[in-house]
Amino acid sequence: MDSATSDRAALQATADNGLKIVVVGGFGVGKTTMVRSVSEIRPLNTEETMTRAGEAVDDLDGVHSKTSTTVAFDFGRITLDARSVLYLFGAPGQERFWFLWDRLFSGTLGAVVLVDTRRLADSWYAIDRLEHHGTPFIVACNDFGGPLHTEQQIREALDLSPEVPLVECDARDRSSSKYVLITLVEHVYALSVARAKAEAGIPAGQDAVKTPEPTP
Repeated sequence: MDSATSDRAALQATADNGLKIVVVGGFGVGKTTMVRSVSEIRPLNTEETMTRAGEAVDDLDGVHSKTSTTVAFDFGRITLDARSVLYLFGAPGQERFWFLWDRLFSGTLGAVVLVDTRRLADSWYAIDRLEHHGTPFIVACNDFGGPLHTEQQIREALDLSPEVPLVECDARDRSSSKYVLITLVEHVYALSVARAKAEAGIPAGQDAVKTPEPTP
């Protein structure tokens, strides 16, 4: 899966507010492709050509056509406004690189767990680590043309709680990848609002009641 990034206007050299999102998932689910498709800069990536030496450690079942792999992380950027930017980090999927994940999760606004429905078990570890860190996340099913599954089947296979958004996407398509990121930001915002209400003692589903101003 490949995608070219279109030319865009020059970016400002600095930003006052930087937000971070991490894209994680199993080996070959399209993390590099998603970062590449949605980034407004030429993404930094650490892809290396796969060799026969890696056949013993990288499971190519279902991704036999894959010829390169990320060995550190992918990095992209999206300008939100004149003072804020969003930084995207794509984590390597192979087990031997999982030790990098905890550092990538540091300071993260939230995460996208990208999954291939043909190999759902490959995403269990990503979900487990995010839950361990208490990092908000959503799940995005990348379209590889595999067998169709219902939302309930996918949720049961991944043991997802009803509160975790589950969406479909095509990581090659910029608008589809943007939709995934927007869904994550909306989810993070909803969690923030719910947490603020809980701390204020406001029942879930009830708006905050403004104190009326005294009559002069």
